[in-house]
Amino acid sequence: MAKQIPGKYLQAIEGIVASKPDGVGIAEIQKELGDKLSRRTLQYRLNHLVQEGRLAKEGDNRWTRYKLPGDRGSQTSETDGGEVPQEVKLPLSAQGKKVQEYVQKPVGDRKPVGYQREFLDRYRPNETPYLSEKELTQLQKWGTAAHEQQPAGTYAKQMLTRLLIDLSWSSSRLEGNTYSLLDTKRLLDFGEEAEGKQKLEAQMILNHKDAIEFLVTSAKDIGFNRHTILNLHGLLANNLLNDASATGRLRHIVVEIERSAYHPLEVPQLIEECFDQILATAEAIKNPFEQAFFVMTQLPYLQPFDDVNKRVSRLAANIPFIKSNFAPLSFIDLPNQYYIEAILGVYELNDVSLLKDVFMWAYERSSNRYKAVRQSLGEPDPFRLRYTTQLREVIRTVILEQLGKKAAFRHIATWTEKNIRSQDREHFREMTEDELLGLHVGNFARYQIRPSEFESWQKSWAAL
Repeated sequence: MAKQIPGKYLQAIEGIVASKPDGVGIAEIQKELGDKLSRRTLQYRLNHLVQEGRLAKEGDNRWTRYKLPGDRGSQTSETDGGEVPQEVKLPLSAQGKKVQEYVQKPVGDRKPVGYQREFLDRYRPNETPYLSEKELTQLQKWGTAAHEQQPAGTYAKQMLTRLLIDLSWSSSRLEGNTYSLLDTKRLLDFGEEAEGKQKLEAQMILNHKDAIEFLVTSAKDIGFNRHTILNLHGLLANNLLNDASATGRLRHIVVEIERSAYHPLEVPQLIEECFDQILATAEAIKNPFEQAFFVMTQLPYLQPFDDVNKRVSRLAANIPFIKSNFAPLSFIDLPNQYYIEAILGVYELNDVSLLKDVFMWAYERSSNRYKAVRQSLGEPDPFRLRYTTQLREVIRTVILEQLGKKAAFRHIATWTEKNIRSQDREHFREMTEDELLGLHVGNFARYQIRPSEFESWQKSWAAL
């Protein structure tokens, strides 16, 4: 069970930060506290305050500074739940700049185009990659800190709480969702919808949560096949389409792309054929980064679903990273306009140059973020990793059956006796009891428990 931090210690840190409207670094905070606290302990408490939304964090490593949420003016970022600053400039290749210049022209000045089957047909897995060897090597380097010989999904499970918030927020934001990161965290942790927002925005974020959990918890079974991608769409599109039967089903209707000269394929039979070809091609690609980029390119271009196509492609791009234990791609800090222009470049020019620039930038940003998060978490407990599935089963049973303290501990003892090998029983039982006692509104999501279920259990837990 995580150590409980006395409130007075957290308030002391908040007081120091509040007195520094321009932000303050960890060294200065430590000095203000009288150097009595170790740097590691202070870092832990600062991370706790950031996770709780009580402090905002800017910068990385030695440039890290802390402020109170809402004090950051125009320098907003994902930490305080503000919009990504549109003044962020991505380094673009010469060809990427040409694509950007073209798609920035008025739609009437751009040539109307339809779906080009040749764009898909001429791609040969492992023979005609979009990403160069140099780019693949760089991506591998960025993601390798997370890459370990462990079961599929291990790294993503370690990062699940953070990933649920980051990816749900970032991917929704790329669709025009106006929830802040803090709004998103409160929605996912507490089930609390932000005031003044549309219901569909909350639904979009909750759908992302369900879809991400589906990918991470099914890491061994997911892949580029109909079961995975159709169900991914079904989860992401839940309660968002005019035709409820269209969730998880390929498109039978004509769709148009707003502010684009591109007209997607219209014949259902051809959509089916191309969809299956995309999946077969993606599954045949050996390199996980090339797999991810291919799917981000070809799925939106086909527009296989009535809507929610880009969302499906962004989450599907994470499938090879989840399965291979590379850092996930959360699109954190990516300005909307770059992504939109990059996708338009694919739609109207069949040119992946700008999307490649966006992909490279976004993956470096994401991988650096999760390296820092992982360092703050410390090395994972190998015993806990070994018994992750069993721990989840016991905790879920206690909560879903609304067991009180005595009944819960009896259940843990009985279950452990039947299902855990003798030499590990005592350790497992202790770990499970500690985990149960440490559950709170900010950490139960990893057990796939609804807020209402957790709230009902808390009443039983407090009463008995």
